[in-house]
Amino acid sequence: MTSTPAEAPLSNLAHVGFLTLPSFSMIAFTSAVEVLRMANYVSRAQHYRWSVITPDGVPVRASNGLTVKPTRTLEEAGMPDVLIVCGGTQIRNAVDTNVKTLLADAASQGVPLGGICTGAYALMAAGLLDGYRCSVHWEDLSALHKEYPHVHFADELFVIDRDRLTCTGGTAPLDLMLDLVGSRFGQNVAAQVSEQFILERIRSSSDPQPIPVDARVGFSRAELIEVVRLMEANIEEPLSLEELARLVQLSQRHLQRMFKVYLSVSPTHYYLSLRLRRARDLLRTTDASIARVTAVCGFHSPCHFSKAYRAQFGHAPSVERRQAA
Repeated sequence: MTSTPAEAPLSNLAHVGFLTLPSFSMIAFTSAVEVLRMANYVSRAQHYRWSVITPDGVPVRASNGLTVKPTRTLEEAGMPDVLIVCGGTQIRNAVDTNVKTLLADAASQGVPLGGICTGAYALMAAGLLDGYRCSVHWEDLSALHKEYPHVHFADELFVIDRDRLTCTGGTAPLDLMLDLVGSRFGQNVAAQVSEQFILERIRSSSDPQPIPVDARVGFSRAELIEVVRLMEANIEEPLSLEELARLVQLSQRHLQRMFKVYLSVSPTHYYLSLRLRRARDLLRTTDASIARVTAVCGFHSPCHFSKAYRAQFGHAPSVERRQAA
């Protein structure tokens, strides 16, 4: 199941409301806002406007101690075309009855809702993400997955699912907003914005967020973490299952079982996916030939590489290269 493209209410949005909660992430917030500002700049028109909102209209401190002004209540700002919750380090304490009521009221009026950094938690707590796909920062993934079983969590940097948009932290909101700009004005405008920010490329919703293996399986599984690190260090000349098991002093059977239990795949499949993701990064970010990428990612047959790549990503390596151009 893949992310749905930005639908009409999102691709045509003009007024973006940012609901800032105490200890919100400043880098996530500014990454989102700056894309809108730059889109206005490169297009020489005021296509976007934005409002900084708090439940009571009083500015709140971000996690870095700074505040953003001016802030308004939702009533003062007027109902935006999309309302995005900006979360941060104290999100559970920040989501109270007032926040839940505000979000529920906006949803009842058909306003699309979003969350950046930990902002998706506010939507979950208000019962507004049940049945939706969403993206959250990898640090919160395990706990939220157990707490909200009706939410469909994805590994992607950001997810747009119908009238909900969610995004991980850091600079990932920049990619989310670029996706919305591209949906409204075309990829040429999105590219102009990214060039102003000196970005190597615009990441898409299909890009996975980098989740450390110890966060996936827990720090107690030292043997499994060591196997994955061995895989990551041996891409060009992949190790056999027998060699991996020997290096971590486990039986092959035990190794197979650990991968199935903690990663839901076989070691062979995990290793292959790791090499293919590396290949995709090289195709997108370097000018290395497909033959060279085939070799450095441990594939001895171009035919095998192309077949495996198509099975993993749905298209041939040559298509990836053309899209990156």
